[in-house]
Amino acid sequence: MSQPAKTPLLDSVKTPADLRRLDRRQLRQLAHELRQETIDAVAATGGHLGAGLGVIELTVALHYVFNTPEDRLVWDVGHQAYPHKILTGRRERIRTLRQGGGLSGFTKRAESEYDPFGAAHSSTSISASLGMAVARDLAGKSNNVVAVIGDGAMSAGMAYEAMNNAGAMNSRLIVILNDNDMSIAPPVGALSAYLARRVSGRTYRLVRHTVKRLAKLLPPFLEQRAVAMEEYARGLVTGGTLFDELGFFYVGPIDGHNIDHLLPVLKNVRDAENGPFLVHVVTKKGKGYTPAENSADKYHGVVKFDVATGAQAKSKASAPAYTKVFAQALIAEAKKDNKIVAITAAMPAGTGLDLFAKEFPARCFDVGIAEQHGVTFAAGLATEGFKPFAAIYSTFLQRAYDQVVHDVAIQKLPVRFAMDRAGLVGADGPTHAGAFDVAYLGCLPGFVIMAAADEAELVHMVATAAAIDDGPSALRYPRGEGIGLAMPGEGKPLEIGKGRVVREGTKIALFSFGARLAECLKAADELAALGLSTTVADARFAKPLDTDLLLRLAREHEVLITIEEGAIGGFGSHVLHTLAEHGVLDRLKVRSMVLPDTFIDQDAPAAMYAKAGLDAKSIVAKAFGALGQNLRGEDLKLGRA
Repeated sequence: MSQPAKTPLLDSVKTPADLRRLDRRQLRQLAHELRQETIDAVAATGGHLGAGLGVIELTVALHYVFNTPEDRLVWDVGHQAYPHKILTGRRERIRTLRQGGGLSGFTKRAESEYDPFGAAHSSTSISASLGMAVARDLAGKSNNVVAVIGDGAMSAGMAYEAMNNAGAMNSRLIVILNDNDMSIAPPVGALSAYLARRVSGRTYRLVRHTVKRLAKLLPPFLEQRAVAMEEYARGLVTGGTLFDELGFFYVGPIDGHNIDHLLPVLKNVRDAENGPFLVHVVTKKGKGYTPAENSADKYHGVVKFDVATGAQAKSKASAPAYTKVFAQALIAEAKKDNKIVAITAAMPAGTGLDLFAKEFPARCFDVGIAEQHGVTFAAGLATEGFKPFAAIYSTFLQRAYDQVVHDVAIQKLPVRFAMDRAGLVGADGPTHAGAFDVAYLGCLPGFVIMAAADEAELVHMVATAAAIDDGPSALRYPRGEGIGLAMPGEGKPLEIGKGRVVREGTKIALFSFGARLAECLKAADELAALGLSTTVADARFAKPLDTDLLLRLAREHEVLITIEEGAIGGFGSHVLHTLAEHGVLDRLKVRSMVLPDTFIDQDAPAAMYAKAGLDAKSIVAKAFGALGQNLRGEDLKLGRA
């Protein structure tokens, strides 16, 4: 007689409270099921895979030991938190990840009480957790606060600023360092697990505290030597001297995939009465799924894939991606000018600079997750006559704004900022949208700011940036594919501050800045069909603005509409300011179309732009509104005004 199939343990775990009712001997099986559920879910939706698979056992152990959500669990970046979402009441929705109306691909406070802090940019977890710990102490509470941060995120200075602060305050805080790439980690196994358990235990900590108290009774020079010897001796067997110097009690390294090793250490640090702890956990990206283990980079972020083979779905590209166009254009310029160098902040593939690095390995620099350092590093290169291109996503350049102002703009240094992911970005949602760069750079004296309307324009703008040597410049371009234009043989520098007229009309002027130009042309076709002759102009530059072109459009048209993939305060604001200064607003109907004053959740890009009111249909409606007319659906269908 066949045995009845066992009910999966995961089916019985709706919340971490259910998990904590399991016998610890069942946790290994639960982790196995959680890993399979994560693989199946990401295969259906796409998203981040390798990082989540690497923390399966750690996620189970954390929720088993700590009383979440009363105990705060803060995931750095959040792209490794899919298993956490499955265990915290979101399993039924896990196949809506990164889709319109679905779960965010990162932690999000509005989504669950188990997400105490939203994160999609790295290195914020320790700072946020310290704030929570201090708030707990001020409120007289006793819950635990745990931050989980990866070794990559530890390359950012913010993590060390937070640790330095936490160590000085001696706050009761637990930091889990998820080390999946460090080469300095010694082998982990039974001995290291035993040492970690002993060192984190109450007995050892009491002895260590006693030794330090006794040392204070010695003459100063002997006291210092005794404390140093204790720390040195512990460092020989456990490592962690750097973290000790920052005021953290270091524990580890331990095998992050061995639940039997994780549980006692986590319980020890949970029950400690004071002081910040750093628990060094060694894991493997993609653990338990062979394709992801063998190719961690390709399986960090994936599209939909076949679980059995690991083969990712391939879509036929109708045009080259903007990122690749930028990389190839920069390579072409660098072949002509050996002063051109490139800088990325831990995103070589995302910015296309991996291609540049293959051609010019000595002229490409990955500074790690350290945008602040990267910008000032570029400024230093510029002072010595080099031509640095800092290729940093628009959303990540926000992290280095003071350096852009103080170290680049004030000194008028010719650093060239290549800002990928300008505008809305689809599945990554509001945390990765490039909405604010024109506003936050446009207010800085001396900046040249360009936006590519298409892939051919991007090639020319890279050449333009390379030619600017008297101050800073920035060029922005969207995520995804171009529109399929024939590519120029080589980039030709554009005249600074000069736009172009793409289509001539007489009644309505659409003044576009950036990649909404194609939608403007569609809108112009629809407006023409409705009897409204429409000019379409590409500004190319938000700063300096083409004042001559702008005043001509204002003079020759009844309605002027600016369109951009950015927040209020950007291109449209510069246009309105210029029109006001020239005293033409009283005889012209002007409208600005910008991203709405809200953060737009993830969806397909086309759906996001429709929601934002920046598609062709919305442009047509805006033109009719400016004329004081209502656009009826049947008018649009029949082509009559």
